[in-house]
Amino acid sequence: MAPPSGSAAYKKKDGTLTMSQDRQSISWIPAAGGASGTITISVGQITNLQQTPASNPRVMLKIFALPANAPSAAPEQYIFSFTAGANARLEADAIKDALSAAMNSAKSAQATPAPVPGTPTPTPGAGGEGMSAAMAMASAVSSTGSGKNLWDDDKRLKGDVELQQSLLKSDANLQRMFMESLHTKPDALTAGQFMSQFWSTRLHLLRAHAIERSQTRGSYNVLSTLKPRVEDNVTKLNISKEQIQLIFNQHPLVKRVYDENVPKLSEQQFWSRFFQSRLFKKLRGERISETDATDAVLDKYLKADEHGNLDRGVHVPHFLDLEGNEGNNSQRRGNRPDLDMRPSAVEKVPIIRTLNTLSEKIMANVAPADRDPSAPVGAIDDGTYDELQLRDLRGDEEQNRILLNIRDQSRFFSAQAKLAEEEQNRLFAQQDPEQILQNLRADLERNIRDDGSAALGQLVDPDEDSDDERDPGSKSRAYRHQASKQILDVIRDRRAQTEVSSSSSETYGLSSTLYDRLTLTHATSTEFLHQFWQAFLSGNPDRAGEVASLVESLTRALERINAVAQDAAAERQVEVDKVKQHAREVLQATGKRLRVNLDNIPGGEKAVKRLLGPTIQALETGLTRYKEALVEETKNMIDPTS
Repeated sequence: MAPPSGSAAYKKKDGTLTMSQDRQSISWIPAAGGASGTITISVGQITNLQQTPASNPRVMLKIFALPANAPSAAPEQYIFSFTAGANARLEADAIKDALSAAMNSAKSAQATPAPVPGTPTPTPGAGGEGMSAAMAMASAVSSTGSGKNLWDDDKRLKGDVELQQSLLKSDANLQRMFMESLHTKPDALTAGQFMSQFWSTRLHLLRAHAIERSQTRGSYNVLSTLKPRVEDNVTKLNISKEQIQLIFNQHPLVKRVYDENVPKLSEQQFWSRFFQSRLFKKLRGERISETDATDAVLDKYLKADEHGNLDRGVHVPHFLDLEGNEGNNSQRRGNRPDLDMRPSAVEKVPIIRTLNTLSEKIMANVAPADRDPSAPVGAIDDGTYDELQLRDLRGDEEQNRILLNIRDQSRFFSAQAKLAEEEQNRLFAQQDPEQILQNLRADLERNIRDDGSAALGQLVDPDEDSDDERDPGSKSRAYRHQASKQILDVIRDRRAQTEVSSSSSETYGLSSTLYDRLTLTHATSTEFLHQFWQAFLSGNPDRAGEVASLVESLTRALERINAVAQDAAAERQVEVDKVKQHAREVLQATGKRLRVNLDNIPGGEKAVKRLLGPTIQALETGLTRYKEALVEETKNMIDPTS
C-alpha cells in the first residue's frame, strides 16, 4: 500500500506532504524552490497532532515536533494547510491516521522493557507468557533482515527520502528534471506515486550514492602532509582536530609528550615548538643534522621508543651484545663487505624504519584480504571449481541472433522523406513492366556486341547523340535525373547525420537558454513516456486511471515541444530580419545588392523538429496506441460477445 500524501501549503508556499515508504518520517516538498526547501520530520520527534474540526472549511494539520539537535528544547510547530479542494479533508485524515499509528507503534516499542542480564527468559507456553514459535521465528527473520545494508534493499532505497534529497543536491541535472517532472505531473497522480515511479527507474543511482556516502577516508601518514608556509617572514601551519587525533593514534610518543608538558606549556606553544623540533623530524623519518634547532624539553624524548619508553642505558653483557662482539672480532680477515652489506645504525636511514612501522600500524586496522590463490572463490566446492576450470577451456559459443541492418535510417524520422518515398512508389506503380522490359532489351541490343562484349563508356555514360538524350522530354532522361537526385539526397542526409554526430556539443543554431529548455523538455518527455509504457503494458486494470492521467502528460509534452519550436522560430526570425536589414543597408550605401541565402541561417522550428523528431514520433505512437486500446475496450463493453 502506497504511503498517504496530499497537496498542502506551508508558510503560504504550495507543496506536497507525504509519508516515507517505511512510515518513519513525513516530508513536505515545496512546489517551487528546489529540493533544498524540503522539510523532513521523524516520527520519533513528533509529540502531538492537532487538526481542525470537520465543521471548519479550512483543513489544517498542526504537528508538534522536538528539534533533532536539542531534544530537551520546546517542541516546534509545523502548520500545513491542505489545498486539494474537495479531497483536502480525506488527504488530511489519511495522513493524520498514518502518523498516529506510527507514533503508537514507536511508543509501544519504547515501552517494551529490555531483558535484564541474568534473569531467565520466558518460554512459550509457560502460563501464557512469552511468544509463540511463529512469533519468535518472525522476530528472528526481521532482526536478521534489519542488519542488511541500505544499498541491498530496493524498498529502503525507494523510501529513504533523505538519501534521495542528498542525491538531488549532488546532481543538478537530475534535480532540474525531477522538479520539472513534478510540476508537470498530472493532477490525478499524487506526489507519493510520482516519487515511487520516478525513483523506481533510478535505483542504481540511489544505490551508488548510498555506497559513496558510506565510504570514509582511511588512515594516512598525517605528519608527511603537514607542510608549513612562510607569510610575511612568519612560519605558519594549519592543523585540524582530526589531524591531531591521527597524530596521537599513530605516534603514542607524541601523546605522552603532550600529556606531560601541556599543563606547563600552552596548547599553541606546544605545537609551535613541536613542529620546529628535532623530534618532529625524527618521527617524519628525516635525518637530524647539527644545524637543526634544539629544544630543552622535547629533545629529552629523542632516545625514547615509539611508545614513549625512555632508554635507561641498560647494561648488556659482552657475551650477549652481538653488535659489540662483531665490532671487537679481531680474527676477521679479507676485504670488507660492500657498503650495502655492512651493519649500520638506524639513524643513518631513519625513513625506512619510520615508514615500515607506520605502514604496519595503518594496515593493522584494515580488514585482511589475503587468501589462498588456489582456493575456490566464494562458497563453492572443489568439484564445482574444477568444472568451471574445464568450462574455461571451451571455445566461445556461436551466438544465435538476428542481425538487423537498416539502410538510410533517417527516413524513419523525417516526414518529408516519407512523402518522397510515397511519391516514388506511386510513380513506379504507374509504369508498365512490359514497356520497361522492352526498353531494357532494346538498350542491351544497341550497346552490347554480338560477341557479348560492350564498351564501358556506353554502359556508364551513353552517347550524347542518342535519341533519348536529344529529346528534352524523354522519359529515360527524367528517370536518370530522378535516380541521381535520390542518390545525392541520400549522400546529403548521411553527411548531415555525420555532422550532427561530430558536433553534438553545439546548440544547432539555438541560443543557450532555448537549448537548455529543449534539453529539459526532452528529459521530462522521456520520463513520462517511460512511466506511460510501464503502466500501459502492465495489463493491470487498477492502473487505468493512472494511464489516463499519463496520457494527459504526453499531450502536454507535445504542447511544450510545440511551444519550444515556436520560440525557436521567433528567435530565428530575429536573425533573418537582421540579415535582411544588413542587406538593405549595404544596398542603400553602395548600391550593390547582396545575395542573401536565408536557408543557411541555423536554428528555428526546423532544428527543434529535427532534434526532437524521434521524441515526437514516440509521443504520437503512445497516444495512438492508447486511443486504439480505448476504442477496443469501449467496443468490448458495448458488445461483450465480440
